[in-house]
Amino acid sequence: MVSATFRFYEELNDFLPPERRRRDFTVDCARRATTKHMIEALGVPHTEVELILVNGESVDFTRVLDEGDRVSVYPRFEAVDITPLLRVRQEPLRTVRFAVDSHLGALARLLRLMGFDTLYDSGWHDAQIEVVAGEQHRIVLTRDRELLKRRAITHGCYLHSQDAVAQLKEVFQRLDLHRSARPFSRCMRCNAPLRAVDKAQVRGFVPVSVQQACETFSQCTGCGRVYWQGSHWRRMRRLVDGLLEPISR
Repeated sequence: MVSATFRFYEELNDFLPPERRRRDFTVDCARRATTKHMIEALGVPHTEVELILVNGESVDFTRVLDEGDRVSVYPRFEAVDITPLLRVRQEPLRTVRFAVDSHLGALARLLRLMGFDTLYDSGWHDAQIEVVAGEQHRIVLTRDRELLKRRAITHGCYLHSQDAVAQLKEVFQRLDLHRSARPFSRCMRCNAPLRAVDKAQVRGFVPVSVQQACETFSQCTGCGRVYWQGSHWRRMRRLVDGLLEPISR
């Protein structure tokens, strides 16, 4: 058994009991315990961590803790360039794709609205999400911190809000997705890409009044659902414009 002193910063404190937040505290560690093991044992999912310093030196998750080590644990940095330091992951995911847990169906639909490849199944168990995320290199979005501690999940976000729109804004801010969004390019129902179709091609798929009033139509390449710019589209357009406003200034 060895002892080490920990300090967690910014929003990582939300995972700790009040008496350990925003202060140094010393805990006993099993011999050969790694930084990843201890950080998660203290309640913080490894997917929330961006940088670890042990005795002032940057380390990764495999660093074995020694007696008297001082461990500083940081979340994603918004305003500080830490490129010269060693992040805990060697590189970001090449493509931003999501796996959303079974309680976040509304968020999954909103991410698809914004054009992001997002898998969701209301019947998924944690083990299934872990397999999908690991095999397909997807970012897991959840409000279950235990899910994010699973070994095969390398990238993920714990969502603090319970409201789907607020969750969408949280994901955009944390992952800086504003320039990656491709609104109205993916089916909200099945996640497949949309393609533009001629007005004549949707005859029989939409009400006659819609076909007469609208000129622009898209159809899902997966389930065949047809989309048009009606009142629902205008409501979604306001949400999209509000979310992407920071890059239009």
